[in-house]
Amino acid sequence: MKNNLTPPLLILLLCVTYSSKSQTWNSLFNGKNLDGWEVKGGTALFDVKDGEIIGKAVVNSPNTFLCTKENFTDFILELEVFLPNDMNSGVQFRSNLDGNRVIGYQAEIDPDGRRAWTGGIYDEGRRNWLYPLSRNEKGRSAFQLGRWNRIRIECLGNDIRTYINDIHTSWLIDDMTHEGFFGLQVHSIGPDKEGYSVRWKNINVLTENIRVFRNTPDPDVTQISYLKNELTEWEKNKGFRLLWDGETTNGWRGAKLDRFPKSGWTIQDGILTIEATDGGESTGPGDIVTTRNYGNFELELEFRFTEGANSGIKYFVDPSLNQGAGSAIGCEFQILDDQLHPDAKKGVEGNRTLGSLYDLIAKDPPSKWRLKGPNRWQKARIVSKDGQVEHWLNNELVVTYDRYSQMFDALVNYSKYQKWEHFGRWPEGLILLQDHGDEVNFRSIKIREL
Repeated sequence: MKNNLTPPLLILLLCVTYSSKSQTWNSLFNGKNLDGWEVKGGTALFDVKDGEIIGKAVVNSPNTFLCTKENFTDFILELEVFLPNDMNSGVQFRSNLDGNRVIGYQAEIDPDGRRAWTGGIYDEGRRNWLYPLSRNEKGRSAFQLGRWNRIRIECLGNDIRTYINDIHTSWLIDDMTHEGFFGLQVHSIGPDKEGYSVRWKNINVLTENIRVFRNTPDPDVTQISYLKNELTEWEKNKGFRLLWDGETTNGWRGAKLDRFPKSGWTIQDGILTIEATDGGESTGPGDIVTTRNYGNFELELEFRFTEGANSGIKYFVDPSLNQGAGSAIGCEFQILDDQLHPDAKKGVEGNRTLGSLYDLIAKDPPSKWRLKGPNRWQKARIVSKDGQVEHWLNNELVVTYDRYSQMFDALVNYSKYQKWEHFGRWPEGLILLQDHGDEVNFRSIKIREL
């Protein structure tokens, strides 16, 4: 094809195209001293040697952070880290101060081989784990102890991505904080880790043309969103839809009614609340259920319970089975204050605690990262596909079972559900939010059919 551009115009066009996509990286560390940085939090020591920042842990000091004096909004940050030992560390970004305490997003550096969540995203001083690598098994092998590792953090608006040694480790969508400083963490230690240290070098940031220079996401990496009652484009493309729109009662009704309860369930500021009554099972306004059935599905939502509260998320529900007192019948993801509600100590070996398959299967041994306690938003995820069911609590897998197995049948036969024929094995059923007489909040209820 003939090129009609004269040489001068062609050269000008090429120059404009190149300049619009050029990368201008700024160094945050001059390799000589800590100009532009300041220490926050604890009393760990920081030094510069051979072009590296060396952070030395101090026994019984709180977490300590070497922080940039400058704040950043949208950026791509690249740096290298070397851990010669198994001391936990991390890289703060879009972080701020609460008094002298550093709070905000952290790209985790986790040398514990049992967990191996380096590149996951932790919310320091606020919500704890946002993106544990329990949701990205492939990313758990990216970090290597005892060698230099490359960390890349990309932030553009609500979209946050991390990479370790060019392996995509997390993809978070969150709108809590859009600006803040960077920080290099020296974790608190006990006497067993005296003398431990961590090293960093080649710390550079890009603040222009972020959209152009972001990496292409790994299609196998799951996106986790904390947007409220809103779907991301990724979620829409994966087939998710809102099961509750955040504003109306559309798609829901009372479990034993042909309409939504007239009182007792409230909607305010994008939060669906069952109000407290007498602590009894469906003795107030009653449970609510979806207006259609589901069989193979992935359900995700956020919940928040008050102190001492009891509630649940049920699935494969058949409201016709129990028209008398009590809750409608179905499999239940338990919502409970394990510390204050007496039901946590009933049942068998914890099968009535938070996240369990109520009265049938206890969750895996509790992790302090899973159990956030009352008055804090938590995530529930239930996946059902061809009989295989999973319960996820705060993005960690806590229960798995085959509802068509002999084991499940045996568990049902020794439970309160034994009188309901084929309990838990119906091909489909309604999804239910329970009234158990205590105040519990729900939001961001989304589902996709599998």
